[in-house]
Amino acid sequence: MASLLSTTLNVTARLAPGPAGRRAFALFVRPLGRARLRPEEADPMARAVRGRMVVYGTAVTTYRWGDGPRPVLVVHGWSSRASRFAGLIEALRAQGRTVISFDAPGHGESEGRASTIRDYRAIIGRLHAEHGDFSAVVAHSFGVLATFSMLHDGMRADRVVGIGGVADFDYLVARFRAGLNLGEGVGRALRAHVERRLFPGDPDVWRRLDARRRFADVRAPILLVHDTDDDVIDPAQSRAIAAAYGPQAHLIETTGLGHRRILANPDVIRAAVEFAVSEAAPPAPAPAPVPAPAAGAHRA
Repeated sequence: MASLLSTTLNVTARLAPGPAGRRAFALFVRPLGRARLRPEEADPMARAVRGRMVVYGTAVTTYRWGDGPRPVLVVHGWSSRASRFAGLIEALRAQGRTVISFDAPGHGESEGRASTIRDYRAIIGRLHAEHGDFSAVVAHSFGVLATFSMLHDGMRADRVVGIGGVADFDYLVARFRAGLNLGEGVGRALRAHVERRLFPGDPDVWRRLDARRRFADVRAPILLVHDTDDDVIDPAQSRAIAAAYGPQAHLIETTGLGHRRILANPDVIRAAVEFAVSEAAPPAPAPAPVPAPAAGAHRA
């Protein structure tokens, strides 16, 4: 089926780029299944105050722990959910911080079957309008790209933590093409459809969706954490963000945690929380690599 699909899309992209772009887009925005709530996440999520917003016709579930000002925003990645940050949320609450998060469309407890960067941006924008500037944003994977695009567009946060982050939208298109053995023509058709469908009339869209280009209006200290064994998002993506922001960004590279287990690792949680709640400038020297979890630690 995958071979037939790739052949069909490749041929269609040469003959009719419009329909090829629509078909590729429909696949591109579909999460790889809906992640389930894990037993260890149940109690922290049960303590959240749930909310609801409608984004482009889809009902989205939001979460809040605490009721203080200037909360920490937590942004999950693709085919994930807010509950994957349960350990980090508990650690932030132990520091007295209010935390807010959400499940994107097609993820977690939200409705829908698909999700786009436009959805993420709309949700983050609505939460920023409701709660004001954030004391910190902690994001994972696709959520890192969405976060930087919103920082470029006026969202304010004192500190930014990106874990296993995506730096540029074209990287996602390239991974999508590679996974289905699709040619460059499909990639061009997909990009054209994104422009028409999600960002019509916006000549700045591709700059906005590329965190490798340093945004002058992003002044917050940045902590980036990426595992060298990440088989989903290349560590070069976080390295590129770190290089773009120079001394403003601090990169920690871990080993043995992969793309998903990194979120529950105690050392990563500790580093992220300490950075998020600190008022000091980020340290200059890179710390030693975070060790892999002991045998028996849960897997993604």
